[in-house]
Amino acid sequence: MTVTLSTLEPGIALIQVNRPEVRNALDWQAMNAFAACIEQAQNMDAWRALVLTGTGEAFIAGGDVKALAAYPRVEDGSRLSALMSNALSQLEALPFPTIAAMNGPARGGGAEIALACDLRVIDARADIGFVQVNLGLTPGWGAGQRLLRLTGYARAFEWLASGKVLNAQEAFDCGLANRIAPPGEALAAALELARRIASQPAEAVRAIKRLLRGGLSLPAPMAAALERAEFPPLWASSEHLHAVERFLSRNSSG
Repeated sequence: MTVTLSTLEPGIALIQVNRPEVRNALDWQAMNAFAACIEQAQNMDAWRALVLTGTGEAFIAGGDVKALAAYPRVEDGSRLSALMSNALSQLEALPFPTIAAMNGPARGGGAEIALACDLRVIDARADIGFVQVNLGLTPGWGAGQRLLRLTGYARAFEWLASGKVLNAQEAFDCGLANRIAPPGEALAAALELARRIASQPAEAVRAIKRLLRGGLSLPAPMAAALERAEFPPLWASSEHLHAVERFLSRNSSG
């Protein structure tokens, strides 16, 4: 299988791209398999976190240039953009947190996939590069707008227009990576983060994702209203009430 979806442990799932012979670059088959995995993940209500990584020494090298060169028409570009743009929009919209375990270089479309995740853990030896311009292209899967939101206009313009590749420290310093993992430990570090988040009350975590995502796309008054609306049901939830009971019990016994 070129892309697999599996449950690593209760509540935590893994999507892994398995084309190490081409640095996990995606051909049509792999893109369709990736999209199918994301679609399947939409129905997994019990999951609390999803980790996405590559096999071998690369995260995802983007589109498989050699395989896709046989499809040069405008219609082919539209098909390619629609397939992966829709898949990454669905990835972004998953109700539970998603974490990119960047075990190696993420270039072009691979960088686009990483940006569609909520969080990114990068191997100290890895890098991330928006190199589409080197092939005469813009991002085709939505990374232009995601990068703009994350880093601002000037940085996004410079990196996209120059094809800049950022090392792990640069990615961390500008907020493209949440954590730098020791060499060879990006997946382990991402799983550690996933476990920590998964240990928190699930509905609260999902509400946090909803209100923050709302803040990225909604006008400020609507985003503030969304955030206010998330709070009352959680206040009355069993998870909150049980947490209060535990808090009061600890303090009364001390």
